Amino acid sequence: MKLTFSFTNEPHLKHQELNLTIYSLDMALQNISHIALEEVCSNLPNGGERRPGQESMTRMVAASIAEESHLVVRAGTGTGKSLAYLLPCILSGKSTIVATATKALQDQLAQKDLPFLQLHLDTPFSFSVLKGRSNYVCRQRLLEYELSDQQQSFDEPSKGVNEEHINSIIEWSNDTVTGDRSELPFEPNNATWEKVSVTSNECPGRNKCPSGGNCFAETARDSAAAADIVVTNLHLYALDVSSENSFLPEHEVVVLDEAHKVEEILSSSLGFEIHQGKFRSLLREAKSVLSSCPELEDVGELGEIFDTALSQHLNKRVIPPEDAVLSDALDLAETRLVSLAVVLRDLPDAETLDLGARVTRVVQLIESLLENVRVARWLEDELVAWVESLYGRPCLKVALISVDHILNENLWPVRTVVLTSATVPANLAVRLGLDEEDFNYEDVGSPFDFENQALLYCASHLPDPRAENYREALHDEIERLIIAAGGRSLVLFTSRRALDEATTYLRPRLPWTVLHQDDLPKPALIASFAREEESCLFGTKGLWHGIDVPGPSCSLVIIDRIPFPSPVDPLLSARREKVGDKSFNEIDLPIAATELSQGVGRLIRSTSDFGVAAVLDSRLATNRSYRGQLIEALPPMTRTVDQESVLSYLERIETRI
Repeated sequence: MKLTFSFTNEPHLKHQELNLTIYSLDMALQNISHIALEEVCSNLPNGGERRPGQESMTRMVAASIAEESHLVVRAGTGTGKSLAYLLPCILSGKSTIVATATKALQDQLAQKDLPFLQLHLDTPFSFSVLKGRSNYVCRQRLLEYELSDQQQSFDEPSKGVNEEHINSIIEWSNDTVTGDRSELPFEPNNATWEKVSVTSNECPGRNKCPSGGNCFAETARDSAAAADIVVTNLHLYALDVSSENSFLPEHEVVVLDEAHKVEEILSSSLGFEIHQGKFRSLLREAKSVLSSCPELEDVGELGEIFDTALSQHLNKRVIPPEDAVLSDALDLAETRLVSLAVVLRDLPDAETLDLGARVTRVVQLIESLLENVRVARWLEDELVAWVESLYGRPCLKVALISVDHILNENLWPVRTVVLTSATVPANLAVRLGLDEEDFNYEDVGSPFDFENQALLYCASHLPDPRAENYREALHDEIERLIIAAGGRSLVLFTSRRALDEATTYLRPRLPWTVLHQDDLPKPALIASFAREEESCLFGTKGLWHGIDVPGPSCSLVIIDRIPFPSPVDPLLSARREKVGDKSFNEIDLPIAATELSQGVGRLIRSTSDFGVAAVLDSRLATNRSYRGQLIEALPPMTRTVDQESVLSYLERIETRI
């Protein structure tokens, strides 16, 4: 076997030819990747910093690809994990998909890391970004809007639709190369965007759509099919795995970044929702191709029927086959949806170019909703259903209890998989269906000196969080810590009620700006927190992840209590039942450890950061049955329960600033 790799800036390395046997491929790819890492990192600002964890991860990913084995890597903040996995993937020559949980990381890969490697790596490669179909403007829907003299598709406008924005999108569609919503010079609201885009459930596909030959989404799929590296999101990857690879191009290697989110995202992505809005949306689409008829009126009634059937179960788990009212509603929905589909298929002028495309799209929408109704009606054992509030109305949600069987069928046997995150739950691989002998695991640490840069403080003197006097003691503790830090605090709460109570109490008592998570959109909120150095930011779950504010603005991270999941969460309750007596250790504790690690991880974001992570839950210090597992999930910070030493430490940081 002969492989040729080439690198920049080292003439003696260029176009080296390596004669390899299959047995030496592993070490060769490791060595080549390591050399490439040194080469590209030398082009980073200040010549780059040597990161042993990054080097180790690069070698492990290379070995995994060469051996076609699965790898789980915990790579702490600052490791540079994206370069560590991208280089071996590129140099192996194998088609690769990188799937992320957040848009921020997807943008980092597509706008920063991969262009950087194209510039500084002498091995040419191509990459593409592929998003879900609804992220691209639909030319056919724009054409229908323009061709309709009466703008028939918009006779029944949704609340919030901005027709001025629709006209601007039409103009933009003539100039854009990608049709990607994120590239619009303005941000249309969701109601407006839904009018000019389609979901995968609505789209009839390239061959059946009159605009299929000039489709932005299909062009993106073509680009992805031709690319060496494809960047996408975990939601789309979940759909691809469940549909036996019909959404993404064929690939040999997949990197699942932000891996701590994989189970949650796969479970929700492979489920569905049924609520009044689904029927109202279908009705609007159907009225664009069908004049008034009994079948339309029947479907129009389904939303209210479902509201009535679901409202008595709000925030509860349901089993539709065992609930007469809900099962009757689902049966009625099935009958009426089938009848409407028959009427649409029998339309005499449905073959005309414009109307035919719309009819096909509406029928496709009916069939998708019909499938969900049938699945919910005869809920199988691997599914769980519950009712929650969505925009003030009841919504039936259905999700997979476990995703391991799908991955065992469509992923593990056919791909080389790398799972990586700064936080990896101890049982992640097992939860996803891998036995211990089926994967390699490594913790490559972090380049940060946590022992000297950070202090982990557990307020062991506080009452138990379940005690009546906890709230008052909590507020006093937060106030003392923030004053010692001179503001500069991120305060994370495990409930909305706790957030609101603390904000109300502390805002008038602190001399600095206290930002509440609802004050601004998240990007503006984080920017304001970073810009106004002495400000404080209070938030709940949405701020435990994805905040990257290096420097003195975030010198103190406070967490009100250990983030155990809700005991009445319907999906987790179903998983607990499946696990049995070990459910706390296998379900609740890993989730709490992961969330706690994510929250604490907001503190140290660079080698020059210093600060305190304060967990105001005495159980972290006193509960011997699980405190060790929680602390093990955190960076190796110096630990203390002494309040005075923490206050003194914070004051020294403020003085140094």
